[in-house]
Formats: sequence, C-alpha cells, structure tokens
Amino acid sequence: MCLIAFAWNVHPRWRLVLVGNRDEFHARPSAGLGRWEDSAIIAGRDLRAGGTWLGVTPAGRCAVVTNVRAPQAAPGARSRGALARDYLSGTDSAEAHAAGLLHEAAAYGAFNLLLFDADTAWLVGNHPRPHRRSLSAGVHALSNADLDTPWPKVCALETQLRAWLAADGVDPLTLLGSLHDEHVAPDAQLPDTGIGIARERWLSPAFIRGHEYGTRASTVVAIGHDGRGLIVEHRFAADGVADGQTRVEFAAASADRG
Repeated sequence: MCLIAFAWNVHPRWRLVLVGNRDEFHARPSAGLGRWEDSAIIAGRDLRAGGTWLGVTPAGRCAVVTNVRAPQAAPGARSRGALARDYLSGTDSAEAHAAGLLHEAAAYGAFNLLLFDADTAWLVGNHPRPHRRSLSAGVHALSNADLDTPWPKVCALETQLRAWLAADGVDPLTLLGSLHDEHVAPDAQLPDTGIGIARERWLSPAFIRGHEYGTRASTVVAIGHDGRGLIVEHRFAADGVADGQTRVEFAAASADRG
C-alpha cells in the first residue's frame, strides 16, 4: 500500500475503518481480493512473492504494509508482502507478533506494518531502525514515510476520514471517492525524499494514473465491534482504467451465533 487512513475505536459501530490505495507496477502479477484456499486470509495476493499488501481474517484481524520511500536504504532479502501474510495466517496477538517481528525486521526493505486484532492496534517499522508502538484510539494516516507525516495526500485523506466521522458516517464505502483524488500538490508542499521534484509531483495525488505504474487497487475495510465486517476492493489497470471490484463480508464465530 502507498496511502492509508484509519479510525481505530472511534466509531459507534465500527471498531476499525481503514481506507487505502495500492500503487504498483501494472506488470507485477497479482490476484484480486478473495478468500485464500490455503488459509483463513481474505486479501489480494502478490503472485510473484506470495504475500499481500492488505488483508483481513474472519476473526477480525487486519494487516496492511507500506514501503518507506528511502532510496538509500538496503532493499532487503525478503518480500514485504510476507509481513502482512504471516500475521494474518498466524494466531499470535497483534502485540506478540509485533514484538517477535523486531528480531527479523532488518531482513526486509524499509516498511511500515499496521497490525490489528480484536483488542489492540500496533505499528511496526524498520526505518531507520526496528521499532514498534501501540496505537490508542484515534485517527491516523500514512504514506511512504512515518505515521502521520504530513504529506499533502496524507493530510487530505485523514481530513476526509475525520469529516466522515464528524458527519456520523454510516456507510464506509462512501469513502472510496476520497481515494480517487488526482489533485497534484503545489511544489512548495511536496516532500523531498530523494527522488527529484518531477517524481515527487507525479506521486503526490491519492490516485496515480500511469501506463506502467499507478494505483492498482482502492480498498475499504470496516470491522464492527460485534465482530462482523466487510472488505471492498476496486481494481484498476494501466492508465487508471477500471478493472473490476470485489466485496467480501465476514464474521467471527461469536458474531455468527449472535
């Protein structure tokens, strides 16, 4: 993922509301959102390395990973998609998994990993060194930098999520429109991440339209306090052409019995 905003334990119905865009080379093979046959994971799948960028489980676990734009950082020997996959396919709490991951975080390229379970939310990263932190109730956003780094598209998406909450938002799918914003930020507001002003400008919108690289998926996750949830993915091909959408609803066993 390259842009995420989420509200954790601040909505009367939804324990977690998370929205985000995945930007990637269009030539990289991947499968759209679905239930994996070999595990409880509900996610899209990177068909090159086998991991995922964002996923959930019926038990209400959620994981999402972004890379950190750090041109000087080592590339890492392991695929970052494994970070989300391994948490979702395991049974450790978000806290325990975050603690254990610190010992191997340096094996990956620069990343941020968000982990959610029924009770807690954790952020794990490895740039400039391995670290973790517990997240209390609130609204946060991030792109390819530290949590809440005020890049223009990060601030814009967080503002729209806060506005949805303030308006007593009921349907989280109305947030999909905020992920399709193609506004280019003024040069004076752009970060300097070492890739040059032209590329900073091109990557500044929430939705990136490109022939070789661009936004591949826009996703909304909503998990209720009652254990019921849904994940919706809108997919895009080269040049931003719509390429299908999927909606999956799920519920923890306790919610199914309710």
